[in-house]
Amino acid sequence: MMLRVVLLTGLAMLAFAGNSLLCRAALSGTAIDASSFTALRLLSGALVLSLLVGLRQGARVGGDWYSALALFGYAAAFSFAYLQLDAGAGALLLFGAVQAGMLGYGWWRGERLSALQQLGLASAIGGLLLLLLPGASAPAPGSAALMLLAGACWAIYSLRGRGNRDPLAATAGNFLRSLPALLPLLLIFHRELNWDSLGAFYALLSGALASGIGYAIWYAALPQLRALQAASVQLSVPIIAALAGSLLLGEALTPRLLLASLAVLGGIALVLRVKARGTAA
Repeated sequence: MMLRVVLLTGLAMLAFAGNSLLCRAALSGTAIDASSFTALRLLSGALVLSLLVGLRQGARVGGDWYSALALFGYAAAFSFAYLQLDAGAGALLLFGAVQAGMLGYGWWRGERLSALQQLGLASAIGGLLLLLLPGASAPAPGSAALMLLAGACWAIYSLRGRGNRDPLAATAGNFLRSLPALLPLLLIFHRELNWDSLGAFYALLSGALASGIGYAIWYAALPQLRALQAASVQLSVPIIAALAGSLLLGEALTPRLLLASLAVLGGIALVLRVKARGTAA
């Protein structure tokens, strides 16, 4: 049983990092544009997730329109951000924004951090600021802002999905409900619409495999993981994306990215570890 959980969790993290790699590879190395990538990703994800739900006897898709809007905001901002971001830097910004958003929500609901947790949060924020400081290796400000927006949207989506009795059915429904929002996006950027077979292939892989199958695998592992374990294991995603981006896409592992990753991921790990000890007590 434990081996199964480890394998499922590892595959899910590879799928999450794969979204960053596939998006960056498509937008930097093929003719596809960000709007078309977003559309193909959401369409293929909706199809695969709906098929997975349909395979279960008596199951129906769920979800809601507010969550679908947050999902669309995440997917669109994610694609446009990767026009000028490396895979590793993008994943780090995304992950940092997601965790900051969820911690901020907890603070707003009355949760307070201990001194060590505050130190960890300060380290994470400092790491993001280090990455964003002007310089030769700093990410483009507009793209960085879009990725932070994508992280905020994903945090909202995640918070709205807490407590779903059937998260797979809810995600399938949210993907389906996100599709009408594609029409105004494609209309606004209709002059830039363009794609080739390789770019479309990457987008379909991102939607069907890294998103659709990836989410299904993650939901199969989640019941066997504690909430803090589930949060902690996602610390690996930016590291996987950065290393794979360097090996597969030829992206540079700059000292700034490495230091920022250490500060952000170490800080968040400290927050989660202290919280875990407090929960255990």
